[in-house]
Amino acid sequence: MKTMLRCIAGAWLAASILTATAGEPWQNALSRMPLGASVKELDRTNCVPLMLDAFQSNSVVKALIFMPGATDEFYFFRRAHATLTNANPSLLDAVAALTNQTYIQATFQPPLLLLHTTEDSLDVIAVVKNESTSSKLHQRLLPGRVLLNDADWGAARSALKGKLSVGLRPFENAPETWHFYRHNFAASGVTDWEMLETLALAGKTTFTVNWLTTNFQPDRRAGAPPKLENFPLL
Repeated sequence: MKTMLRCIAGAWLAASILTATAGEPWQNALSRMPLGASVKELDRTNCVPLMLDAFQSNSVVKALIFMPGATDEFYFFRRAHATLTNANPSLLDAVAALTNQTYIQATFQPPLLLLHTTEDSLDVIAVVKNESTSSKLHQRLLPGRVLLNDADWGAARSALKGKLSVGLRPFENAPETWHFYRHNFAASGVTDWEMLETLALAGKTTFTVNWLTTNFQPDRRAGAPPKLENFPLL
């Protein structure tokens, strides 16, 4: 009996510790970030900059990333449009509106929140050729906040110059960068490694970690486009 009680007490303690360390849901964090009282709808003219500007530093979600499939819904297909009904909408309201009224989906891969479609690959391909550099990238916190809206590779390299502990390759205007997607994300409190992942997810690229440099290449994987017959076009 005593053994059983000790087992029950141990299980309760373990559950309590798990609950205490799990942290709050990402939805709670976004619900405290105001989008703007006058915002009634989201479309290709305002959605991406509004949501990136609304993203604030917090302990749960370290980056909000619009992946290429999501931005294509606005700028290429021009079919993404969502209505907001709250008088004072939050960033969470905006995410909910997009996922309920468009083909855009939201996936939280702690600490990164991805806005994407079925066309996007959510796992980052990273090759480590220098373990020492990789270890430092995982441990070092990137200073400050980084916000990129419709930024090409050259603008991304410029924004991160002096912030990352590694140099970014290729250089601006290299032929391989012509296949990179434009970057749309806001990040704060990420590690250097998480910033590299953010760049890869936003630009549809892969990367290789070398000594003091990280080289990005186009991600050639092709995802399945949204099934249009399963969702009414707006």
